[in-house]
Amino acid sequence: MSFLRRAMGTLIHHAYTAIRHAGAISPASPAGYRFRRLGDGVSIAFPPGAIFGEQWMEIGDHTLIGERVSLSCGMGPGVDLGPESILRIGGSCSIGRGSHIVAHQSIDIGEHVFTGPYVYITDQNHVYDDPEIPIGRQWPRNSPVSIGAGSWLGAGAIILPGTTLGRQCVVAGGAVVRGEFPDHSVVAGVPAKLVRRYTPEQGWHAPGIALTMDRQATAS
Repeated sequence: MSFLRRAMGTLIHHAYTAIRHAGAISPASPAGYRFRRLGDGVSIAFPPGAIFGEQWMEIGDHTLIGERVSLSCGMGPGVDLGPESILRIGGSCSIGRGSHIVAHQSIDIGEHVFTGPYVYITDQNHVYDDPEIPIGRQWPRNSPVSIGAGSWLGAGAIILPGTTLGRQCVVAGGAVVRGEFPDHSVVAGVPAKLVRRYTPEQGWHAPGIALTMDRQATAS
């Protein structure tokens, strides 16, 4: 009996490995042809999350997208979103499992961006302008999102509409980010704030230190 269990377990694991390999989306797979661009070496792991609006997505060479990652453009399948791409992910990125990237107007993710699992990135937010209409029935508002090359987004981070992250930025796990942050920023918290940054003159330092040092130098 134990031999049969082991044999059955081995068979199931081998079969699942084969299914994962066969089910991955790549430039050579039938599902890959639906994308506006799917670069060389791209792999979207099986099982994927919800994926629609592929004709408005561009994914750069050698980017890896984990299991159950949802990629969407527009409110739902079958909507005409115009002639230009809306979701652009650079080359050599790694998108952690269970993440969601939801684009309606413009999301740009630079090259070599890595994310932890369950990151949420969107360029659309619900509004509550009219207090008499259910929030879910009010027309949402879009604002472009840009994430600079070389950045790292920690597990569970949320990137909200209108966010611009410079190059080589770090977003702490669980942070809720909105606004503009320069190159080499570390942002954390809910809502996220700048907690460290890098300059060639001072290296990594807390915000406000540069201003304090400048005042001291002026006073002396």
